[in-house]
Amino acid sequence: MARRHVVAVDIGGTETKAALVTGTRESVAAQKHARRATPGELAPLLDVIAELVAELGNASEHEIDAVGIVAPGIVDEANGVGVYTTNLPWSQFPFSTVLTERLGLPVAFGHDVRAAGLAECRMGAARDLRNAVIMPIGTGIAGALLLDGKIYSGEGFAGEIGHVNVGHGVPCACGQIGCVETVASSAAIARRYTARTGIPVKGAAEVALRVRDGEQDAVAVWHEAVDALARGILVLATLLGPEAVVLGGGLALAGDLLVEPLRERLDGLIAFQRRPELRLAALGDEAGFLGAALLAIDTLEA
Repeated sequence: MARRHVVAVDIGGTETKAALVTGTRESVAAQKHARRATPGELAPLLDVIAELVAELGNASEHEIDAVGIVAPGIVDEANGVGVYTTNLPWSQFPFSTVLTERLGLPVAFGHDVRAAGLAECRMGAARDLRNAVIMPIGTGIAGALLLDGKIYSGEGFAGEIGHVNVGHGVPCACGQIGCVETVASSAAIARRYTARTGIPVKGAAEVALRVRDGEQDAVAVWHEAVDALARGILVLATLLGPEAVVLGGGLALAGDLLVEPLRERLDGLIAFQRRPELRLAALGDEAGFLGAALLAIDTLEA
């Protein structure tokens, strides 16, 4: 199997990460890293992507074979189109076509969570599974749906578990009310703690530390997040019957502080559904760009 050399780019809400990645369809590893703040407009974002590809390409001892780019929101992987996102500046934008022409390299464009799920399936915590949900919890929440051994995209619309209404009544930026991610994402936990206490925190990790110390407000916010996540997972269990839910993203770094109460709450909600095993993702914050690299290599090997 040919060893490939690709640049992988993971567009985030606040930061765009990139890596020089080498490997095969089965396993890849990052060699060098770079990152930039994510611009608030599309043209500067394309400039940033081009800069990152040039920087890492120049740092490589080998010719770059392709570029893999992943982003949040609704993504049409088959056509390389960013369909819609609530937090970033594009709609129906043909990333693959535009960037292939600009960079002079094959460009695969995919969904950040499905790409991370692909990486976890091929080389991480979901390697032994045929039916699972890989669910990173970060600025937002979505799930990569592994069904009968394949990642299912629903033409780009599948897996938006963060926008399931779990009944809490809080409005979401998407226009709906009661979405999981408005109380259970890493960003939401920090935001809700600050709103409750008036104390600014840098992220959910700070709230987690306060939960460990038994601070009442932090515990209340954490429990609300856990309840919303459990109700979202119950929907997945009811509709899909996964063997496991693999928890990733920044919030999963809390480990047992997240998993134990989530397991207990899920046990209290489960009726007839298959009880999914809760696992922690293995690839950390590298999963997105490792998945982007796999998408690029898949494109070359197709």
